[in-house]
Amino acid sequence: MTQTVLILGGSGKIGTHATEAFWNAGWTVRQYVRGTDMVEAAMGADVIVNGLNPPGYKGWDVAIPRITSQVIAAAKASGATVILPGNVYNFGDTPGVWGPDTPQRPVARKGRIRVDMEQAYRDAGVRTIVLRAGNFLDPNRDGDLFSMVIIGKLAKGVVTTLGDVDVMQTYAYLPDWARAAVALAEKRRELDVFEDVPFEGHAFSTAELKDVLEGMLGRRLRVSRFPWWLMTVLSPVWGLAYELREMRYLNETSHRLDGARMAGLLPDFGATPLEAVLRDVLPPDVHPHEPVLARGQTIAAE
Repeated sequence: MTQTVLILGGSGKIGTHATEAFWNAGWTVRQYVRGTDMVEAAMGADVIVNGLNPPGYKGWDVAIPRITSQVIAAAKASGATVILPGNVYNFGDTPGVWGPDTPQRPVARKGRIRVDMEQAYRDAGVRTIVLRAGNFLDPNRDGDLFSMVIIGKLAKGVVTTLGDVDVMQTYAYLPDWARAAVALAEKRRELDVFEDVPFEGHAFSTAELKDVLEGMLGRRLRVSRFPWWLMTVLSPVWGLAYELREMRYLNETSHRLDGARMAGLLPDFGATPLEAVLRDVLPPDVHPHEPVLARGQTIAAE
């Protein structure tokens, strides 16, 4: 029997890729229209993917609890499992490998909001899968920091670093994240009521990224530091600058996500190799000279 997924935030990064992945897997895909009755929209759905986020990366303290209450009510009424795109804000500024058993000790307001949000799902008792990921790698280059900032000046031979060049950061290639969401949705009945599943993705420092890109492009690159001083100057008058400054600590906290839980649940899942991912997210005016690897292909080094 065909299964049905309701996508919340279908035009956003998570919603766009989740829509494609569930459709490709043969699911019936519904799109939630903001401002309509979410409970009514969820009736008959097997899974709800919560891709809703406050616009402009602001207003979390009001918007996130409101969205959470709506999604919980929709899941309770419909019996649907919620897939929640988790992030790493929960873990604070202690470096390491972060997983389901890592103490959640947020040091920023957004982290505390995310911890409270996840606890609300636990307390509600609705079936929930937190598929936790790091920074986005988006082939659509839809406003993510990697596309806009880190490789935004790659055509000029520049890689921009948001922190120390040797600090490890974790990244999620969104088509892979979406494929994992489908695979977990299809085994949702075998999972605990609340599942925290870190999506390991790829982890690398700016220095390592520079080395890989130099090999792909066949030329030397230089590293430029992100102008955090400018965000400080602009933060009183530009909301996004203020919000970015709040999360600056993550760029100085070396971390990666522990993939053991997902590997246990999805032993046959094949992540797209890093070079293939980078080819997919490169700016259109940057042309690597190496052959393209297919999505989902694995290599021995992975």
